[in-house]
Amino acid sequence: MSATLLIPALLLDAALGEPKWLWDRFPHPAVLMGRAVGRAEALLNRGNHRRLRGVAAMAGLGLGAWGLGWLIHALPDGGVVEVIAAAILLAQRSLVQHVQAVGDALRLSLGGGRQAVAMIVGRDVAALDEAGVSRAAIESAAENLSDGVIAPALWFLVGGLPALMLYKITNTADSMIGHRTPRYEQFGWAAARFDDLLNLVPARLTALLIAVTHGWFDPRPVLRDAPLHRSPNAGWPEAAMAPVLGVALSGPRSYHGEMRDFPWVWPEGRRDAGPDDIDAACAALWRAWGGMLGLTLLLALF
Repeated sequence: MSATLLIPALLLDAALGEPKWLWDRFPHPAVLMGRAVGRAEALLNRGNHRRLRGVAAMAGLGLGAWGLGWLIHALPDGGVVEVIAAAILLAQRSLVQHVQAVGDALRLSLGGGRQAVAMIVGRDVAALDEAGVSRAAIESAAENLSDGVIAPALWFLVGGLPALMLYKITNTADSMIGHRTPRYEQFGWAAARFDDLLNLVPARLTALLIAVTHGWFDPRPVLRDAPLHRSPNAGWPEAAMAPVLGVALSGPRSYHGEMRDFPWVWPEGRRDAGPDDIDAACAALWRAWGGMLGLTLLLALF
């Protein structure tokens, strides 16, 4: 049943994305989730036992999201609202649009490319050259393909809308409070660890989809480079994307004025990435999406 509902959800998201006219009038569910996380943090991230308080917050948010998903799933409408909700919580088309916008802007000017990539990455962009802007966009494409498309789709297949809602609230919480800063290191521990767990399989599936939809899969570079990433999961789609594009990714970059010497992913690749490579990354996003759609079709048939 979940596979049958996921097919139209994937197609609906791919066709419509996130209509601006709609979300200018109503808050997006992701925005509402962010407000819920922010409210929980404001109420509980204080005093002693902050890690325990963070566990309680994540449990409450997760149960609330699961329950809301179950209520929608239980509607006697043949799954129509569930499909629409799933489509809204997928992000294929919007991801491609945001990444492509970087390539389009970079073709016009380096400054425009920096402004566009600043919308989708957290690193310092003021000193990035064309290759740095391009790498940042490609890395964001690979990571968000896993977080925004493959992971939610996979969890929908596993447990329907309740599991998808649980994944999305966890991923939202991790992005907001799962940071190793004095304010969040203890309180956000549960969100960060649960997000790592929920992305364990999707990240590796994303790497597999990127590779096989390009007719290539030599696991050795991925197995070599993915574990070097600072994230236990984000390195996998990056380590697959780099060889299929033939470019080196990751490497040194600056956060909050501090240069960090991260290792290169696929160091054998070119280090002069440009707008054409961003175009290729966007095409790779659609290929991997097609692979996920094909997998879902097979599951629906059997």
